[in-house]
Amino acid sequence: MDARKRRAKPTRGEQNALPDDVLIGRNAVAEALKAGRSINRLLLAGGDRDGSVAEIRALAKERGAICQTVERAKIEAIAGGLRHQGVLAYVAPVAYAELDDILAAAEEKGEPPFLLLLDELEDPHNLGALLRTADATGVHGVLIPKRRSVPLTATVAKTSAGAVEYVPVARVGNIAQTLKMLKEKGFWVAGADMDGPATCWEADLTGALVLVVGSEGHGMSRLTRELCDFVVRMPMVGRINSLNASVAGSILLYESMRQRLAKKA
Repeated sequence: MDARKRRAKPTRGEQNALPDDVLIGRNAVAEALKAGRSINRLLLAGGDRDGSVAEIRALAKERGAICQTVERAKIEAIAGGLRHQGVLAYVAPVAYAELDDILAAAEEKGEPPFLLLLDELEDPHNLGALLRTADATGVHGVLIPKRRSVPLTATVAKTSAGAVEYVPVARVGNIAQTLKMLKEKGFWVAGADMDGPATCWEADLTGALVLVVGSEGHGMSRLTRELCDFVVRMPMVGRINSLNASVAGSILLYESMRQRLAKKA
């Protein structure tokens, strides 16, 4: 048998040569899916339709993992010459949480649930920085959409300075539906926007609250903004009329924490 055909999956040394958030090979990816490992995105080479690939597609669907069919050359470029068998997965550094579990944990602590929802944030450094602040300010969980959003990656984990290990992150399929569900549970939804009618000092950021921070370039989507109960801004006296998403979000998180602590006193 040809040696190239005999070795079907990368050796341990080869796999370790890849970035920390990448798995390649049919067996490696299939086992990760079976084990329930959090998969950010799965890439399959177009044209591969044999049994093992069909099994991987079925497992991805069962686990709710995003699966994309791409040109084989794209996978080869990412794999850097290692044997990939037309299968590559981006994996999360920690497992994603379930929203229900986040809410249950807040209830067990006897605290009003405090959530941060990121509406299509794209920069992993911003996500990492916000996770770090979320840990410092007592946020019970962070929500991110499954699509059109940066997932948990090795870069996010590094930027968070370890906060990714302590702040639960849940992926939601539809932001609008999630916000409607949370509002039915008694949450208030506060959006961050530089054109907000009230300052963060004037708004009540206590109680069961979802704080929404939009994307770096466009802010909150129209539908997300419409679902907010109120929209707040940060007072600014300089010539620059906007702040980095992670900076703006951090200011609001700390203002909410200040209000919560004052309410307890």
